[in-house]
Amino acid sequence: MVSTETPVCQFDQPAIDFNLLGVDGKRYNLAECMGEKGLLVMFICNHCPYVKAIRHRIIRDVNELNSFGINAVAIMSNNPDEYEEDSFENMKKISDEHSFPFPYLIDETQEIAKAYGAVCTPDFFGYNSNLKLQYRGRLDESRKETAPEDVRRDLFEAMKEVAISGQGPREQIPSMGCSIKWF
Repeated sequence: MVSTETPVCQFDQPAIDFNLLGVDGKRYNLAECMGEKGLLVMFICNHCPYVKAIRHRIIRDVNELNSFGINAVAIMSNNPDEYEEDSFENMKKISDEHSFPFPYLIDETQEIAKAYGAVCTPDFFGYNSNLKLQYRGRLDESRKETAPEDVRRDLFEAMKEVAISGQGPREQIPSMGCSIKWF
């Protein structure tokens, strides 16, 4: 497992449309996932210890961001042949087990991860109401272990700012995680 850090946010880069299958059997595109004030696109997976350490915080933050008009979608782009835990069946299981409050989609061809420039899990892309990139950073200080409860909620605070002002913070700390498992 290789640890990778996300690149710096390319402010105002447009979101890329997709048409991906969700664990609920429906197909989703960018417009269907969009919130009134923005959208958080998350590249996650099931097996990554970085994602496992913050899964409950992702759910908490997404639930709270909904009240600010920010919706979220999670995309799994890993090669499931390398990690059985990332199979579509296991995606369904994890989504149900944790009551994901967002669509959990499979990127079977990895085209969407490549188009976004996703490099790791978790990789967060926060867009404003015009679907222009405003945040590409970490959730919080957590790494393979969950950080203490009182740490700054970087992603939440940034996306709240995006909802209110349309712009993300200029200072952002990159996310870190397992590299995407490419075919």
